[in-house]
Amino acid sequence: MDQTPEKATTATPTPTPTPSRRGILLKGAALATVPYTLFSGTRAAAGQPRDDGPEATAAQPGDDRSRAVDYPTADWQPANASNYSRSSRPAAYPLDYVIIHVTQETYADTLSIFRDADRQVSAHYVVRSSDGHVAQCVSETDIAWHAGNWDYNTRSIGIEHEGWVDRPEYFTNALYEESARLTAAICTKYGIPKDRAHILGHHEVPGSDHTDPGPLWDWTRYIRLVNFA
Repeated sequence: MDQTPEKATTATPTPTPTPSRRGILLKGAALATVPYTLFSGTRAAAGQPRDDGPEATAAQPGDDRSRAVDYPTADWQPANASNYSRSSRPAAYPLDYVIIHVTQETYADTLSIFRDADRQVSAHYVVRSSDGHVAQCVSETDIAWHAGNWDYNTRSIGIEHEGWVDRPEYFTNALYEESARLTAAICTKYGIPKDRAHILGHHEVPGSDHTDPGPLWDWTRYIRLVNFA
């Protein structure tokens, strides 16, 4: 997860980014060795002009898109309308990727961050460590600010996982299994291949300076679970 304003990464020179959302969240000595893992730089290239095209506009205050969740067992926990862009995906943009994040924060605090209009950050889903409970924060039709790269934001679903990259005890069986079911459902719905070329870690997004989900995330297990979900 990241806390910089999340807009377009383009080929044109970009101003120096403002402190990222991950940078704001990251705290404590235990995190000193993994800076910018969760909330820094997700709203790609802070300070760039907003260039969303006709299909994507900043959500308006009071518009929480609360009509229904996209994933049947999810709990609707809407992000602040200032923290994502309205769109009409997949008509406006194709959905090609699922991007896996680790929060570097608790489940409850992550939801609070997404509700804070000043954070300029969001993800579509958050998965709780203890029991795999899924919260949906942004409609899949809309563009969450999570990847640190506008092109990838427009073409992906972002899933945050409660935990810390250097604390594998947070990567519980329940978290892996419920997240895999969610990812499998998304891939099936949008025709996204269930492989590592299309299910990415945040660190694999072009231009990313993040490390999540980190070396302790079991990708072999996760992709197997996705394919058998």
